[in-house]
Amino acid sequence: MADRPSAREALALVTDTFTELPYPERRSAPDGPLGWSGYDGARARAAARTGETESVVCGVADVEGTRAVLIAFEFGFLGGSLGEGTGDRLEAAYAHAVAHRLPLVSLVATGGSRMQEGMLALTQLQRVARASARAREAGLPQTAVLRDPTTGGGWATLGAGADVVLALPGAQVGFAGSRVRPPDADPTAYTAEAQVAAGAADALVPPEELRTTLGRWLRLLTRPSSDPAPPPHALGAVDLPATGWDAVSRARSPHRPRAIAYLDAYFRSRVTLSGDRCGGADPDGMLCGFGDHGGRTVAYAAQTGTATRPAGYRTAARLIRLADRLGIPVLTLVDTPGAANDAEAERQGAGAAVADLFAAVAAARTPLTTLVIGEGGSGGALAPAAPGNTWATPDSYFSVIAPELAAAILKRPPSEVEPTADALRIRPQDLVELGVVRGVVGPEGAQAAGFG
Repeated sequence: MADRPSAREALALVTDTFTELPYPERRSAPDGPLGWSGYDGARARAAARTGETESVVCGVADVEGTRAVLIAFEFGFLGGSLGEGTGDRLEAAYAHAVAHRLPLVSLVATGGSRMQEGMLALTQLQRVARASARAREAGLPQTAVLRDPTTGGGWATLGAGADVVLALPGAQVGFAGSRVRPPDADPTAYTAEAQVAAGAADALVPPEELRTTLGRWLRLLTRPSSDPAPPPHALGAVDLPATGWDAVSRARSPHRPRAIAYLDAYFRSRVTLSGDRCGGADPDGMLCGFGDHGGRTVAYAAQTGTATRPAGYRTAARLIRLADRLGIPVLTLVDTPGAANDAEAERQGAGAAVADLFAAVAAARTPLTTLVIGEGGSGGALAPAAPGNTWATPDSYFSVIAPELAAAILKRPPSEVEPTADALRIRPQDLVELGVVRGVVGPEGAQAAGFG
């Protein structure tokens, strides 16, 4: 515990301008609501040791130029545990954020609920969840920084319940604390690194980079816009394919620009949202996050040219719903031969994951823009596409099914694959004529063909 930064030291990592909020007063019976023998003495010793009177410190601060409500846990005060007094402070901090329309940042370090207050301590989690829901309804972003340790109810509310979850390397993170786990439990499963790999946290951030990273997140998440994101410029071929099979060959070329190239060209800077919060991540198949394009924030979900895993679809749905709630426009890049269709993908709920993304796109009120940059393979490619605002590059195609599979289903010989590609009308110019896409983009931007 001596090596763990205090709440004030954690605050100093991210800001120089902290102003503490006034705290609600609570009159407590001797030794707390349960009359727990020695509880008053334990609190007095914790206060003397830490200089704090509760396990959280709450206030308002500027983080790299963005005003925010900050909540910092003091682990030295009874293990950063949550009691009734903690709940009072947290609820007041959330209420201040809602009243003043400020984003919230929680610097979490807690062992869970305070045993000396029994079930009254545990019910503070409901208060926190209710306050968080109100902030969410108000359209305020919530960011958590997982310090060491982040366990129990604090992880299951302020930590895992945040919109963006950042973690300090090496931090102990898990619902079960170190003293209540099965004796044969693998300790590496209860780490920040494991939570990022499992899709429960977005990124590891070293302490020396925390202020800059947190400031970038806050700046990007607090700039709503009602204007659609413009489609990116084409980075590859500029001439249109002559045949359907030409379109397929171009889209499958290993030399064609991929999502990373488009994101790097489109955004001045960006941050990554990772994980589906259901135990999975698809970092090789779906790239999600928020970036700065022309001085305003645009959220993005970009397929990378591989078969998209269920976790990738769920992460994209998570991104779109968050952007929708914050009023941030979304750009999606379509590039996949299709949804992953192996047995493991089925066990992970491929159909449900694709359905969830279709639903997120359909329900979004924030403007969505899509650019097909490569392969558009069936429903797995259509799921992230914006109805009525989808564009295509000259080296892309979009098809109800891959030409080879279409030929096989129709019992045509291999020699009929290329004519089948033509019959499917999958070239960019075909898609414009059919009304599937608005136009074909070139190196200078969108070129609306057949649409106003």
